[in-house]
Amino acid sequence: MAKSYTTISGDMWDGIAFRTMGSELYTDKLIENNIGHRHIFIFPAGIKLDIPETSAKIPSGLPPWKRR
Repeated sequence: MAKSYTTISGDMWDGIAFRTMGSELYTDKLIENNIGHRHIFIFPAGIKLDIPETSAKIPSGLPPWKRR
């Protein structure tokens, strides 16, 4: 089932990826899945984004501040 997220004012790509997909490392996948909004850096409220499925694991060798 496809997930979606509706932005709140001030949302940014990396924060949305972290909250919805578990890591800011998925930011590129999030942008690719919502290519029509790629020009937005800081979102206004009310933009609906499609959240892609995450199948890859986050590498365990990441420093603690980049792990969920």
